[in-house]
Amino acid sequence: MSGRTRTRTCPERTCVGCRERAVKSELLRTVADEGHCTPDPRGTLPGRGAYVHPVPVCVDQAVRRKAFPRALRVPGPLDVKALRHYVEQAQGCDKAADSSV
Repeated sequence: MSGRTRTRTCPERTCVGCRERAVKSELLRTVADEGHCTPDPRGTLPGRGAYVHPVPVCVDQAVRRKAFPRALRVPGPLDVKALRHYVEQAQGCDKAADSSV
């Protein structure tokens, strides 16, 4: 034996908003669907995906930098209303869970 320990590596992705690398499970996958940027929390929707932290700050940075159309390789701007709504709902659930503890 070589003496090396085998550790399982976790896949990492880069957030298109803040450009920080994070474990894939900490990021939210988004896909382009008919001109909309659709959240894909299960990671099963077909097509190219872009990853973003599920916080409004990173979503706003990605929109400001026009990162979603570039990462998803689609021409023109994408509507991110559904993504913002999803992130805001997730933040509301997190805040409710934190206050109940």
